[in-house]
Amino acid sequence: MSVSSDSAKLAQLNTTNEAVAQPAENTATSTSMPYLNNFASDVANSWLLPDGVVDVLFEDAQKQEVLRHKLTQQLITHGYQLVNPPMIEFTESLLSDASEDLKRQTFKIIDQLTGRLMGVRADITPQILRIDAHHGGTGIARYCYAGDVIHTLPSGLFGSRTPLQLGAEIFGCGELAADIELIDVLFSMVNSLDMSATLHIDLGHVAIFKRLAELAELPVHDTQQLMNLYANKNLPELKRVCQTLPMGDDFYALARFGHDMAHLLAKLSATAQQDTQIATAVDELQRLTAHLQEQWQCPVSIDVTELSGYHYHTGIVFNGYINSETQPLVRGGRFDGMQSYTQQPRQATGFSMDVSRLLAHTQLDTPSIVLVDYTALHNADKTQKQTLLQQVESLRQQGYRVTMPLDTQDHPADVTHRLSFADNEWQLQSV
Repeated sequence: MSVSSDSAKLAQLNTTNEAVAQPAENTATSTSMPYLNNFASDVANSWLLPDGVVDVLFEDAQKQEVLRHKLTQQLITHGYQLVNPPMIEFTESLLSDASEDLKRQTFKIIDQLTGRLMGVRADITPQILRIDAHHGGTGIARYCYAGDVIHTLPSGLFGSRTPLQLGAEIFGCGELAADIELIDVLFSMVNSLDMSATLHIDLGHVAIFKRLAELAELPVHDTQQLMNLYANKNLPELKRVCQTLPMGDDFYALARFGHDMAHLLAKLSATAQQDTQIATAVDELQRLTAHLQEQWQCPVSIDVTELSGYHYHTGIVFNGYINSETQPLVRGGRFDGMQSYTQQPRQATGFSMDVSRLLAHTQLDTPSIVLVDYTALHNADKTQKQTLLQQVESLRQQGYRVTMPLDTQDHPADVTHRLSFADNEWQLQSV
């Protein structure tokens, strides 16, 4: 809290206390030390966390750490190299090709060493682009990561501003095979968790709308207007606007029939049907849909008007939803890597998820909690204590949680076993 705000609070409290009739001795105390009257509320407020920021405690904290380790190990076994970029970077590199949404989500701070502007990362993917530009070479490179990010605003009504982001990226391959590999890795990860939920995939392809906009030579403001109408699913207004646009029937067809590729192709104009880029995009959607349904028996929906990453993505995009949740667990798609001074942008594809979103859908194994008998521990001689320490270490290596009490009141909750000394040996007994 700043000095100026402290002064304002003290002045306000002084004014309030002077206006209220009090006994003389109480008035003197309150006007000389007004902050004492509000001490309790100030202490309470100091413990409040910002909206969208929460403590992850106890079982959830352990579950989150187990998930992080298990998922990153899955990615590593699939050939992805683990990287851990820093939380802060100069904005020149962190936000060089970032969308306006990402720039708004990024906290900015001043570097006290150089005076330059730095950003606290709101997304790890831009950092992977920088890493690949310096270390990726010209061949195919695979990366994975898991780390905290910080958002200026929550995503969704009850979204977190401090998600634990985990993801994977493939650089240097522009074929559908890379998207399929990532989808397969994603399902291998999810299936390894034995989740009490099913994953639904929503597919899109931004190249279809981009190519139609190029063929129709749409100005930027018309492109943005169409994207807004698609996002709001406003078909009546979309139909009215499309009547005045070149190739307007095609843009309207994307919204009306963009969930069925065969039907969409039949509704597009001859110019669009004969365009190789549009035909390739439609074919990729059909092939990826068939793969998901056959390989993973996954519910799939298609929406070619899903353009939320229009200025970033270049091809296939997908969102993964758990059960009927409105916010996606996983976001992914194709994009271009960072351009260096000597190379063209590298084609890439990837996905990311918030690991914390999995906490409600996974369970830890029931722990075995062991309490060493305090009396036996207190009375044990040197040899008995040495034997105890060896047995405790053995139990901990087997996955038991062992507490050696400091006093008679040191008793963890949910104890399942007790380690007692009987018949000249330490014995593990169920409670």
